[in-house]
Amino acid sequence: RPLTQWMMRITAYADRLVDDLDLIEWPEPIRLMQRNWIGRSEGARVDFPVVDSPAVVSVFTTRPDTLFGATYMVLAPEHELVERITTPGQAAAVAEYQRQAATKSDVDRLVESREKTGAWTGASAVNPATGEAIPVWVADYVLAGYGTGAIMAVPGQDQRDWDFAERFDLPIIRTVQPPDGFDGQAYVGEGPAINSGFLDGLGVLDAKRRTIDWLEAEGAGSGTVNYKLRDWLFSRQRYWGEPFPILYDDTGLPVAVPESMLPVELPEVDDYAPTVVGDGDESVPEPPLGRAKEWREVELDLGDGPRWYQRELNTMPQWAGSCWYFLRYLDPTNEEAFVDPDVERYWMVGTKSDGTPNMGGVDLYVGGVEHAVLHLLYARFWHKALFDLGHVSTPEPFQRLFNQGYILAPAYLDERGMHVEAARVVATGDGGFEYEGEPVRSEMGKMGKSLKNAVSPEDVYGRYGADTLRLYEMAMGPLDAGRPWNDRDIIGVHRFLARLWRALVDESSGELRVVDAAPEPELRRLLHRTIAGVADDMEGLRFNTTVSKLIELTNALPRVVDALGGTPREVAEPLVLLLAPLAPHVAEELWSRLGHDSSVVWADFPVADPALLVEETVELPVQVAGKVRSRVVVARGSSEDVVREAALADDKVVAAVGGREVRRVVVVPDRLVNVVV
Repeated sequence: RPLTQWMMRITAYADRLVDDLDLIEWPEPIRLMQRNWIGRSEGARVDFPVVDSPAVVSVFTTRPDTLFGATYMVLAPEHELVERITTPGQAAAVAEYQRQAATKSDVDRLVESREKTGAWTGASAVNPATGEAIPVWVADYVLAGYGTGAIMAVPGQDQRDWDFAERFDLPIIRTVQPPDGFDGQAYVGEGPAINSGFLDGLGVLDAKRRTIDWLEAEGAGSGTVNYKLRDWLFSRQRYWGEPFPILYDDTGLPVAVPESMLPVELPEVDDYAPTVVGDGDESVPEPPLGRAKEWREVELDLGDGPRWYQRELNTMPQWAGSCWYFLRYLDPTNEEAFVDPDVERYWMVGTKSDGTPNMGGVDLYVGGVEHAVLHLLYARFWHKALFDLGHVSTPEPFQRLFNQGYILAPAYLDERGMHVEAARVVATGDGGFEYEGEPVRSEMGKMGKSLKNAVSPEDVYGRYGADTLRLYEMAMGPLDAGRPWNDRDIIGVHRFLARLWRALVDESSGELRVVDAAPEPELRRLLHRTIAGVADDMEGLRFNTTVSKLIELTNALPRVVDALGGTPREVAEPLVLLLAPLAPHVAEELWSRLGHDSSVVWADFPVADPALLVEETVELPVQVAGKVRSRVVVARGSSEDVVREAALADDKVVAAVGGREVRRVVVVPDRLVNVVV
């Protein structure tokens, strides 16, 4: 039954939602998904007058150049003109077809492999290009929600139209010349126009432009842009949800709830089920809020005397909060506005002081790809509306988007195909698995409640500590990739933290093992390479390689501890600071033991010395007669004489030369040596 409901006019923002995708740092697959969801396509509106009727069937087509090949028309079963133009003799057949179509979903109707069905309305419309009357059909492969709900069928250039034409013996006229040797049915590629009057010989793009110009000159249509996107249904007939701050007077006119009565809160009800008002054909459904009799009726004086009003009984969907919640984080205690303009501008880095806009927005949004075309699209629309109203300073909510991967784990299914608790599954020893004595089969899947394969964080905390779990998740692999959970790998991460701890703290006495001695040059260079690498990795969200670099630096410390009696403070403190974002509890404890009164979170992150990032030596390959025979290590920037002498003195090079005369030695500085014999 049709209901009166609230809609958000997201279609008014369609162009901006598409165009501004180029201005934000989002993964291209997500941007493509949003473009496809919005579905902006350029083409033409073409008007087909119905014969012996004032009705006109308007269609949208991206291929106006194929107009001469339109041999019939198709209306969606729900199209408003169906009843108006259907002849009496066809009315029963069309009505029955509409009834059958109503039982199918849009997905079912668009399955291309299914046999085409339809019903002729008995009416015809005039093709404006040819002047010929063509039949108007009703068919369920046309959807009311896309375009105008009607199409001009060009079977020569569209396979669905071809299939329908063959099924009902309708004419097929090609309007684009297929290449030589083409023996298929509908041809959807490029080629010169044929059978198209004044368009013959033109390429597709030129023919489109020429057709649109002709349509506009003849008053038979116009160039236009169409969208798959439809306005957003924002009403829900359920209890849970934000109430609309809307009242209706006795004429049904909606008015806003006075500001003094905000916020509107849900009333208590005894039953969350909807109700039905009226009897028989006059009955209408009513949302659960209709049960709150005292709440729904309000007496107010809005300037024209006391009157009774009824509240809006629908509620908002969950998107009403999820589209803008992040803005409230900026100023959560503000009782006058959802965010102070200065606070919003500071955090969102919005409009610049000179008035020019900056895309700004949340610096980094980490979220799953499943949000691509619902939450993320709705949030962008909501934010743009707030921007237009002057409530926020940035036209986009999220400047950078990163799609994280999922942690995978084995899941197990019983003979019914139902998932069982993975924690209670045991291996049988022959490669199989059992649950409560019954065999189950294994599959890998996203860790979570639905597959019953989640690992309890509390269990990992209890066995290894929170920092081990945190560090393991960072070390598992690239953040944007799916990664399998492995209990054995957790042990390796735990051992790394233990090694790092032992490098700074004596396990037996608990005393700090840090000395003020200067580190040897190679260790100092390794430290600064690690600082630079970790900073770059963290900026790029490459936490797994961050952990690898910390492991490399930590592995270099036992030898130093043995030689000096402890880790040089010049190395220890930066190492703890690098560890802090990944293992904050261990880092905090070590930072305190290093003698600092304030928390590690207030310390400056280490900065690498550029001079120490350059290696002092370089290893050069040495070629003899065009083949690499050895490698020599020399000081970076060594002269050609020094490099030549080192190369010719190398034992492997001497053996490769084999007593032959060395005619020339070519030295490419800091790159290679070539000995010519």
